[in-house]
Amino acid sequence: MVKNEQTCGVTMKAMETDLEGVFILEPTVFGDHRGFFMESYTKHKFDSIGLEFDMVQDNHSLSSETGTIRGLHYQTRPMELTKIVRCVRGEIFDVVVDIRRGSPTYGKWVSAILSAENKRQIVVPKGFAHGICTMTPNTEIIYKVDQYYSPEHDKGIIWNDPTIGIEWPVSDPVLSEKDKNQPTLEKAENNFEF
Repeated sequence: MVKNEQTCGVTMKAMETDLEGVFILEPTVFGDHRGFFMESYTKHKFDSIGLEFDMVQDNHSLSSETGTIRGLHYQTRPMELTKIVRCVRGEIFDVVVDIRRGSPTYGKWVSAILSAENKRQIVVPKGFAHGICTMTPNTEIIYKVDQYYSPEHDKGIIWNDPTIGIEWPVSDPVLSEKDKNQPTLEKAENNFEF
């Protein structure tokens, strides 16, 4: 659910959600007979509206099958990270969950549809778990992170944790072995405090 909007120059609209720090970003797209142009990330413009991140890595993921769920993933402190996620081919149901103990929105989630067509992005801050479900075959996402991958800090929560209650668009998803065996939120290793 979008609460408030801020404009980042003429290139990006940042819309607040019900989870503090989670934003849906909508770019200004310049199109003509050749195609389109848009800015997906401009550091000083993001900084101007309080989205101050030093991105260090871009990741690119392909999911071949519709109904693939990846998540819910996060990295623990001191290797926690912020993500800016966008879908560049196909469409995803994107989910962010507050996992900061003591937060008034602990265990709550928001979702957004990100697609190659709508060109929206989502900001996933530190202290939040993230997951996607593909809505089309051969879906590709690209996401920027402000911390390097750390296997020993890489953690997760089971996609269908009943205490979180995410309303996924699939009931029998395609999952990795890792994601099939993730713990519930209450049992997950998590050192985030509000």
